[in-house]
Amino acid sequence: MQNRSPHRPLALLACVLLFLLCTVKTFESLHVVGDRVLIRPDRGETRTDAGLILPAGVRAKDAVEGGRVVKVGPGHLMANPEYSDAEPWAPKRDAVRYLPLQAFAGDYALFLRNDAIEIEYDGETLLILPHASLLALVRPTHPEDADDFA
Repeated sequence: MQNRSPHRPLALLACVLLFLLCTVKTFESLHVVGDRVLIRPDRGETRTDAGLILPAGVRAKDAVEGGRVVKVGPGHLMANPEYSDAEPWAPKRDAVRYLPLQAFAGDYALFLRNDAIEIEYDGETLLILPHASLLALVRPTHPEDADDFA
């Protein structure tokens, strides 16, 4: 008869959690500035209507691409109409404020490829592009419903 330790399942669970934490990519230390959007592009082979398989290199020449929004910047910089340094007794306010962007992390975006800047971060190829280059956003009802939710 084998004597099983009651702590064995907990040790196994701890190992699995540690593995998952090490393999999940986070972009907490990466800050997107201004009105820019960080996107994980769709890369891979596509099949044409005729059944031909196009490699990713051929797709790179397309004007419009798609990808999952990973992170967005704070927004468009604008002057704060409530700012005034003429009243020193008034509460301090910032001279500028940001107009938020329409894109959110987890959205699927169609964008103009020519405006994108390709970067490599943690061994992954990502694109940074201005918010004005986004053509359309597909937003899941709940962000957790997205296949590769960031």
